[in-house]
Order: sequence, then C-alpha cells, then structure tokens
Amino acid sequence: MPEEDLETGELKENLHHAVEHGRGGPRWTQYLSVSTAVLAVLAAVASLQSGAFSNNAILVKNDGVLQQARASDAWSYFQAKGTRSAVFAAQAEALASSNPTVAGRLRQEADRYKEEQKEIQQQARELEKKVQEDDERAEAFLERHHQFARAVTFSQISIALAAIAALMKKKWLWFLGLGAGITGLVFLGRGFWGG
Repeated sequence: MPEEDLETGELKENLHHAVEHGRGGPRWTQYLSVSTAVLAVLAAVASLQSGAFSNNAILVKNDGVLQQARASDAWSYFQAKGTRSAVFAAQAEALASSNPTVAGRLRQEADRYKEEQKEIQQQARELEKKVQEDDERAEAFLERHHQFARAVTFSQISIALAAIAALMKKKWLWFLGLGAGITGLVFLGRGFWGG
C-alpha cells in the first residue's frame, strides 16, 4: 500500500492540472490537433476527387474532339456528295436535248447523290449533338473539380493557420483556421453534390 493516500478530489484536481498544463499544453491545443488531423484527411479526399473529376473532364473533352473531327469529316463528305450531284445535274441538263438516255442516267446519279447527302447530313448533325453533350459533361466535371480544388485550398489554409496557432499559442488563429476549414467543407459538399 502506498504511504500516502490521495483523496478523490485531489486526484481529480491533479489529473485536471496534468491535462491542462501537462505534456499536451493547454486543452485547446488538443482540439487543435484533432481538428487539424480531420482537416488533413478531408483535404486528401478532396484532392483525390479533384484529380478524378479533372481526369474525367479531359477524357470526355477528348471524346468530344474526336466526335468533332468525325462531324467535320461528315460535313466534308456531305459537301463532296453535293458537288457530285450538282455536276451530274449540270451534265444531265446539258445533254437533255441531244442525248436524253444519258441525261436520264445522269439525273438518276444526281438524285442518288442527293439522297446520300441527306443521310450524311443526319449523321453529321448527330455527331455535332454528341459534341455538344460531351462539352456540357466536361464543363460539369470541371465545375466539380473546381469545387474540390477550392476545398483543398481552404483546408490547407486552415491547417497552416492551425500550425501557426500551435506555435504561437494564439487561440484566435486556430478559430480563424477553423473558419477556413468550414469554408473548405462547404466546397467539399458542393463538390460531392454537384453544386
């Protein structure tokens, strides 16, 4: 048995004093440490999400560029078919009186090219619609990327302010850092919910 018995009240007072002034410093610095660790985890999550949405935007934008190239090719093909149709129609017109049989075949060719031109025009418009959709999707991904990037920025500011607050033992700096952290959380939420 120890030589000196401690009363419960004294034990609680000694424990409280050790927590307040012991190895951890003032009690608020313990909360500062926990809040900083939580913000670091949230910053890491936001950073990963920011990168993922940035990559998705790039992939969708690249697909849009590919679709735009295909649409341009389709429009060029459309123009070529139109030119061939016009040439055959002009030849048919020129030969209509002198050689009606050949003129009839040339008109058929001109009509065939006109019909093909309609199909190509529809394909080109569908490709352009896909390009527009890809652009809109890429913009949406980029907006979410920006929300997560802002969350990372404000979380890092918060962590830096917390570190300065701990070094300088300035509680108000920690509160300022918490404000930046809350702002980062708002952006993190907006990133997850597409705002």
